[in-house]
Amino acid sequence: MHPSRCGILVDVFDAHLHIIDPRFPLIENDGFLPEPFTIADYQSRMSGFGVDGGAVVAGSFQGTDQSFLVSALRQLGPGWVGVTQLDVDATDDDIISLDRLGVRAVRFNLKRGATDIERLTAQALRAHDLVGWHAEFYTDGPILGSLEPVLVKLPALSIDHLGMSRNAQRYILNLVDRGVRVKASGFGRVNLDVAQTLRQIHRVNPEALMFGSDLPGTRARRTFEAADIDLIADCVGDDLDAVLRTNARKFYRLPTEPGPAPGGNRTLEMPAVAAAAGGDTAPLPAVEHE
Repeated sequence: MHPSRCGILVDVFDAHLHIIDPRFPLIENDGFLPEPFTIADYQSRMSGFGVDGGAVVAGSFQGTDQSFLVSALRQLGPGWVGVTQLDVDATDDDIISLDRLGVRAVRFNLKRGATDIERLTAQALRAHDLVGWHAEFYTDGPILGSLEPVLVKLPALSIDHLGMSRNAQRYILNLVDRGVRVKASGFGRVNLDVAQTLRQIHRVNPEALMFGSDLPGTRARRTFEAADIDLIADCVGDDLDAVLRTNARKFYRLPTEPGPAPGGNRTLEMPAVAAAAGGDTAPLPAVEHE
């Protein structure tokens, strides 16, 4: 467990991380291809933080290929969930199969992708009706403002990286007041006052904020650092454990407390990465990239 500056030993449910496994397809996005960031890399980077689970999020560079996510969830095991991007032609059976493998949300990357709002809304509603998934949106101010009337109609959703920019904040606070969750993540990529934004969101709804490391922090000015935990602690006070763990666990429909690990420690150790993909990592039926 990581001892924060204020002397609190923290356990973490990391609600936003990316795994970039070179064994699986990547798509160049705006001329960018990320460097590998495997489960072993993540484990090393977060060693000492008492990570007891998290959400592996599909990035724009992974399109709608599901093979990397299926592999990651199988390797990470209980307490870990997936956030996927769905092909426009994804069937009900595809969604149900992914849910059985641990996927719990569908992501819409409006910052680096298409904005067919009618299609996105229909897909989000279908996934929620079928398996209870919520929707996750990566977007910022101007787009978020235009989307607000649509977003409030969705049954459950979250916004990545505090909404990204200052001009998104009034929309974010309106959405938070209506039950929307916000990821306290990507502090090194946002264009806003992080501390002020954390306090404002927490004041409106103490259950809204969910910590995420955003590792490996592709294209960010800086990546996650231990001081980010201290900043969150300063802003949310006694609700630190909720922001670091329980808010996200509830939202992803996981037990508030993970099962006991060997020896009685409630913090689960992340399992070692398999040396090879093996038969368990066979991809689901192919889907087209957006």
